[in-house]
Amino acid sequence: MPLSKIQTVDNQVVPNLGSRNMIINGSFAVNQRGVTSSTSSGMQTVDRTYLAHSGTNNAPTQAQVDVASGTEPYSLGHRKAFKTTNANQTSTDAGDYIQYEQQVEAQRVHSFGWDATSTSSKITMSFWIKSSVARTYQGAIRLPDSTTIYPWNTGAISTNTWTKVTKTIPGASGNVINNDTGNGMQWMLWPYIGTTYTGGGTNEQWGSNSGSTTWTASVDNTSYWTTNGATVEVTGLQIEVGDFATSFEHRSFGEELDLCERYFQTYSDRLYQGTNEHAANYSLYLDGVFSKTMRAAPTATLVGTVTIARPQVGVSQRPNVIDLTSVSGFRRCIWPSSGTYGGQLGSHGDAYYRMNVGNGPANRIDFSSEPN
Repeated sequence: MPLSKIQTVDNQVVPNLGSRNMIINGSFAVNQRGVTSSTSSGMQTVDRTYLAHSGTNNAPTQAQVDVASGTEPYSLGHRKAFKTTNANQTSTDAGDYIQYEQQVEAQRVHSFGWDATSTSSKITMSFWIKSSVARTYQGAIRLPDSTTIYPWNTGAISTNTWTKVTKTIPGASGNVINNDTGNGMQWMLWPYIGTTYTGGGTNEQWGSNSGSTTWTASVDNTSYWTTNGATVEVTGLQIEVGDFATSFEHRSFGEELDLCERYFQTYSDRLYQGTNEHAANYSLYLDGVFSKTMRAAPTATLVGTVTIARPQVGVSQRPNVIDLTSVSGFRRCIWPSSGTYGGQLGSHGDAYYRMNVGNGPANRIDFSSEPN
């Protein structure tokens, strides 16, 4: 075999692997929103991984944090982690949970060659975890198209010690992953999950996710939930096809950002220009081209200072709608006809207008096409 076709990985000589990690931003290095911490749920800090919670008396904090030097993950090239800090929970109820999740696009799963229906075709999941509370954490791999789920747990995690978790997962005859742009696979980890969702599955075995109790195999330990300020950190998340875990695939920041932008793009410090066909239409038609083709026509969110103005008129308005979006860009913004940030920008139609987006990250337009 030519030398260009072999590669040494973990002291094994194997065919040239190329890209092998299904997970995007498993290094947690990319955070396009420019926010390092947030008490809001959803995807608020690092790209592609979000934190969901329910029943919390006080909102937990999600954050992008540094991996400390001198630790094993640091020596292996990991510099960032995704961290959750628990707030003061004053009650423990059956429906409570805090959940990490990343969704993998269905056609991306297919492109890596895993036959999810075959017991002889396997994927291997690996990641590093650290917790301020010594305990075992629950997790699962879920396939939404077949509503099947594979519960697993981390094993015992010691206090404030980085531990590598590795699980090899075979396919099963009932599994389905559509070859489309939807959510094909979910990776989930629960710092805490209540009894509504526990006890109905079988650990490390595929089962139906038709009932609420099937999310995990065993009742969860409450020690994280009941400890104010308890933390969980994760880094080096990888899911690859094969029977064993290879070393983490470190992609450059630029490569990781490029993959993230299929699902989320943000624009700051921009000046778009276009025309308004009539003064009373309150619409600016322009050519907003995305830097990368997105998964689907995205939803736009305006953050901070975004204004519409005519150079000839000393007034400006704030748009409240970005629309006519496609996978490649957007073609119109609209502002209200009245109110504090509304009104005409002069009496003439077919006039030159411009949309100004202030300096980021506090001022920006976000476009999201996450496969929720």
